[in-house]
Amino acid sequence: MSGAPGVAATAPLGDRFRAAGVDWIVPAWAAPPNVRAFATTRNGGASAGPYATMNLGRSGADDRAALAENRRRLAAHLPAPPVWLQQEHGVAVATLGPRAPDAPPIADAAVTRAPGVVCAVLTADCLPVLFANRAGTAVGIAHAGWRGLAAGVLEATVAALAAPDAGPGDLYAWLGPAIGPAAFEVGADVVAAFCTADPGAAANFVPHRAGKWHADLEALARQRLAAAGVAAVTGGGFCTHTDGARFFSYRRERESGRMAALVWLDAATV
Repeated sequence: MSGAPGVAATAPLGDRFRAAGVDWIVPAWAAPPNVRAFATTRNGGASAGPYATMNLGRSGADDRAALAENRRRLAAHLPAPPVWLQQEHGVAVATLGPRAPDAPPIADAAVTRAPGVVCAVLTADCLPVLFANRAGTAVGIAHAGWRGLAAGVLEATVAALAAPDAGPGDLYAWLGPAIGPAAFEVGADVVAAFCTADPGAAANFVPHRAGKWHADLEALARQRLAAAGVAAVTGGGFCTHTDGARFFSYRRERESGRMAALVWLDAATV
């Protein structure tokens, strides 16, 4: 795959992906027309073995040439190279301007008000959450594994987006592919990380076996977004762990590739 042959670069992303023969996901949300976003799957790349085929992460042992080709294929659908983050399962939010940073920001979320700047996160079970404001003047993205989610990465991203443009109620959020509740087994430490501060979070943990629960990462995210004032939340319903044909999963295979979720403001329509 090298872009979308026969389809103009200005065509809707879904049309371009279908022409390119990939099953990448375009959010179904009410974001303004100048907001562009999508999430890759494991399909459409050049990698082999446990990284087959569209691995975008540099942390594993994937062939460097294959990884470079994968990133080249991704770039064919973007206005500029993505601003990758040095993700640490924390709550830091990088504010991205029109000038690319000299090094990957140490952060698990990013926001921008600059057209053409591509915010991106890498995942392989953790939940990517995309944001856009109603006016189409700001977008953001968060990498929400359970640690970051419990610590407040979504709330931090909402705060970074809400001022000075609008309040949380003017934000749209979309939940990308992540490990589903039937596959996400956690221990008492994870339950405590959420429920000590918010007893209402207990509804999102189902006892599974002695000392273990099944956690609903998506429901926890929705609950925290609602508490932060974000009402327009769509997406979800994917499970990276059970759908091995479409998604990478670190819990399923420790040696695994990474998918990307990306969002930006289209300079042509701002």
